[in-house]
Amino acid sequence: MIQDYIMLFFIYSILGWIMEVINGFIKTKKVVNRGFLIGPYCPIYGTGVILITILLKKYMEDRIITFIMSMLICGILEYFTSYFMEKFFNARWWDYSNRKMNINGRICLETLIPFGIFSFVILYFINPFFIEILDKLPEIIEIILAVVFSIILTIDTTISFKIILNLKQVSNLKTISQNVKDNTEEISQKVRKILQDKLKLHRRVVKAFPNIENTIKIKEWLNEKQERFKEIKEKYKK
Repeated sequence: MIQDYIMLFFIYSILGWIMEVINGFIKTKKVVNRGFLIGPYCPIYGTGVILITILLKKYMEDRIITFIMSMLICGILEYFTSYFMEKFFNARWWDYSNRKMNINGRICLETLIPFGIFSFVILYFINPFFIEILDKLPEIIEIILAVVFSIILTIDTTISFKIILNLKQVSNLKTISQNVKDNTEEISQKVRKILQDKLKLHRRVVKAFPNIENTIKIKEWLNEKQERFKEIKEKYKK
């Protein structure tokens, strides 16, 4: 049933996020939200599991074919996710160019083999475990959970896309100033708060994906905001 797939999607998205955080902590000794979204989930993992679950169902009798096709499906998903995110945001979110046997730095054999192994384990061992648990839930409860999680993800995705796009765009501070034309100090406070709030979220994204810092040019973006803020402040002082 569709709610089973939705729940599996979220389960593996969260497990994928946990794995990314642990991996990041091992490398940097810091806990970083290694995800594109604000919440604790990486949808690319959930999407990958759902794809292999649906597409490889009829091939599961042949474990070698299942393993090879798992690598192929995960590789295609990772490649095109990287491609479209780069085109949309004009930023490179991960880069395997320094690893052997890579394709345009988007995928590499070093990551595809673990994908194949994980997919194999998921299909034959972990999926049946989670499906058994989901089958024990009352159908209405599972549907409600699936709907609630989907709404949360939709809101999170919308906000996160806006945050990343704002890394490339200067906010329209003129609109803010028009609301309080007679109060320069209030304008200053509002602008400072907006800058601080946005930068907190931007810093989280940069920590999660360090490679995007150069391509998006955050320093230039911040300088533009600061210059715009100074102009508005001087204008209302006069």
